[in-house]
Amino acid sequence: MAEPAPATEQNEGRRIEMLRAAAELICERGFGDTRIADVAKRAGVSSALVIYYFGTRDRLLVDALRHSEESFYEAAEKMLAEVPSLQERLSLLIRWTCIPRGDDEIPGAWGLWFDLWAQAFRHNEIKAGRVELDARWRAMIVDAVRSGADQANVDPRMFALEFAALLDGLSIQVALEDPEIDSDVAYDIAMRFAERELNLPASAAKRN
Repeated sequence: MAEPAPATEQNEGRRIEMLRAAAELICERGFGDTRIADVAKRAGVSSALVIYYFGTRDRLLVDALRHSEESFYEAAEKMLAEVPSLQERLSLLIRWTCIPRGDDEIPGAWGLWFDLWAQAFRHNEIKAGRVELDARWRAMIVDAVRSGADQANVDPRMFALEFAALLDGLSIQVALEDPEIDSDVAYDIAMRFAERELNLPASAAKRN
């Protein structure tokens, strides 16, 4: 299959419309029940144009998630750089992961991650996209905690791997509305873990 058309300044607006349509549909229906034709219809374009820009459904899934996360990373990196307190940075990382981000987020955006993980198990193209997206998240954690990890004689990279895995697990429970793990419980578990690993005193920071 031919490579998808490269992103350019001229086609960026149209690509974003298709990516948002794909993200919304995958969240609503799941990846298995979302066809290229469905994305094209919602975006008001032809199926051929969606294929021209993205090539495969697998690539469309990865690009849709990448698009939905981009604005989050831009805002998060800027905010973390402005927060001097390590514990407040930890608090922000946990809230961003385990608590809904607000009305501007694509509804049910965790559904994109669920589908990405499921499809990555069997499809190499999606697996590679998952590696890229998780690497960016872990790098953000490393940058946010590096000074505290250094002072506690903790490997920042290993802490990021453990912390990211914990947050993934907690966010799944919150998203699935586990009766024992709501946002408050998830926040407390993650904050206690981070403070313990980084040898920090118990924080007065709250999730809200």
